[in-house]
Amino acid sequence: MQSYTIGQAARLLGVSPDTARRWADAGRVVTHRDEGGRRLIEGQDLAAFSVELAKGAGGEEDVSYTSVRNAFPGIVTAVKLGDVAAQVEIQAGPHRLVSLLTREAVEELGLEVGMEATARVKSTNVHIDRA
Repeated sequence: MQSYTIGQAARLLGVSPDTARRWADAGRVVTHRDEGGRRLIEGQDLAAFSVELAKGAGGEEDVSYTSVRNAFPGIVTAVKLGDVAAQVEIQAGPHRLVSLLTREAVEELGLEVGMEATARVKSTNVHIDRA
């Protein structure tokens, strides 16, 4: 299973390393130390925490007035495999993206919960709402 440093986790969660460190100090996310003394977060723990964090997001201060670019780096939070198709969920900061793709593609990419991945969005129709 992949582990993430506090800095990597902060980037994936869309916060500063200091914020991620405070969350770890407060026990909101479980960490362990590697041989070099760095604090690491297991990928599955980070995936679960990112989903929990996104559920708590909302409110006026979180409203964005800009159009988001089409690349969403984040962490895989769910993989559902069918016989032919698959569904992959990525939590990219406050954004939850769901992609339907072939099972073969998921297996070739080696996607599993807790991995870092980037969702790329391309569409002929994009709707933008301003809150």
